[in-house]
Amino acid sequence: MRSVPKEVYALYDKLFRLREEVMTDGERLFAEWLPHIERRPFRFSALNLAYYLSVRCHDLRPLQEELVPLGLSSLGRSEARTMANLDAVMATLGRLCGKEDNLIDYPSSKWFFHGDRLLAHNTGLIFGSHAEHHTHIMVTLPTEAATDYKLVRNLLLAGTDTVRINCAHDDQTVWKAMLANLEKAKKETQRDCRIYMDLAGPKIRISQILFTGDEDKLYNGDTFFLARGNISDYPADAAGKIILTCSISIVFSALKEGDPVLIDDGKLTARVSLITEHGAYLTVAATKEKGFRIKSKKSLNFPDTSLDITPLTKKDLADLDFMIQYADSIGYSFVRNADDIRLLQKELKKRLGKKASSLAIIAKIETKDSVKNLPEIIMQAASKQPFGVMIARGDLAVEAGYHRLSELQEEILWICEAAHVPVIWATQVLETMVKTGMPTRAEITDASMSERAECVMLNKGPYIVKAVSVLVDILWRMKQHQYKKAAQLRALNIAIITVKKESSE
Repeated sequence: MRSVPKEVYALYDKLFRLREEVMTDGERLFAEWLPHIERRPFRFSALNLAYYLSVRCHDLRPLQEELVPLGLSSLGRSEARTMANLDAVMATLGRLCGKEDNLIDYPSSKWFFHGDRLLAHNTGLIFGSHAEHHTHIMVTLPTEAATDYKLVRNLLLAGTDTVRINCAHDDQTVWKAMLANLEKAKKETQRDCRIYMDLAGPKIRISQILFTGDEDKLYNGDTFFLARGNISDYPADAAGKIILTCSISIVFSALKEGDPVLIDDGKLTARVSLITEHGAYLTVAATKEKGFRIKSKKSLNFPDTSLDITPLTKKDLADLDFMIQYADSIGYSFVRNADDIRLLQKELKKRLGKKASSLAIIAKIETKDSVKNLPEIIMQAASKQPFGVMIARGDLAVEAGYHRLSELQEEILWICEAAHVPVIWATQVLETMVKTGMPTRAEITDASMSERAECVMLNKGPYIVKAVSVLVDILWRMKQHQYKKAAQLRALNIAIITVKKESSE
């Protein structure tokens, strides 16, 4: 029998020191959080999140490389069970080394999988329960859902289990009609379907446009003016250029020279070249070679400008009065930090009292600040009520840059799993199929990746029912192959090729 290499003993000592650090730092962080946790079941999740954040302060790649040849877990699936996973590795490694001192016990099976059960429970609180696949399907209802009962019924039959009403569009009369059709469809189909309603939030858009010259397009290198007040208050030297105003003028209190400004979800990128008392001159840094045509109501993003804008507008507060009567969960746009969560919780408590703790909040993560502050956002929300996160990939890509989207998406999934918080995978899922009836190959791959989240959201379009049916099929197939980051090794559906050795005779 071969002796245990000395490197294995050294590896055990490294893991032991890591475990001590993680426990010390994690428990210190948890102690800060504990007095504010009102939901008792969340204590376990908060402790696990604290351990996870502590362990991820270390670069584990060298340790992972040493663990893999030993046939042990490389700690790459420890999100939902951080200490249990580390202890399981150390228990085996310690026995392999014949350790008597500092020997770690194996975690019980119940403790090892407790985080997975908590995540499933928390998902059920928000989206209901079903056995067809891990990932729920949410669909944004179009305006036609208020008058087309058959559309709503077919969405449920196809596999929709949560409907989304975007309160940035339509009005309460239309929303009521949508909900009436939903209730009728639920009774007819005998299918459960939850209701998610989105607060519009302070989306900054182009308010007014003045074309002072002959051109309504902007090209790379062009300069245009963003007026601080009314469109008529532009300076005389801005003549011959396009002049815009934005819907929220408070941006000028924080805007600095050199700050990027993006228009229409990043289709045009400009930078502030000069700030005056009347507004700001912007120079186009990147857009299409054929130019970008400016249109009213298109979005304005200020990714590097720290804007002190309340995420709850007057319209949101009025819509909230409607939402609390019907919604199972409320989507919260442009959340930046824990204070924003407190603001919504305060408004819910005003309206619902103690019942506010049973209404779920979904924080839409769509800015760099919200990613950076995600742990504190989770702690403030999930310690008080059911809580989920939406990865709003559209705005997040604009705010953080497309090149960082995949990385940030992964980090959000990891942190939320560590806190046993369900995640919604949103924006442009099967978008071409929803619009045209035929998906792109890349969309199918993206949709299959959405199985790693607890819910995937489709937007409205003429082929939405067909898209739901296709998504159900994709998710059902992927359930057999993958859960979160872990591969599920179902027998492959391929022909087995056998090679017969020919006789030499």
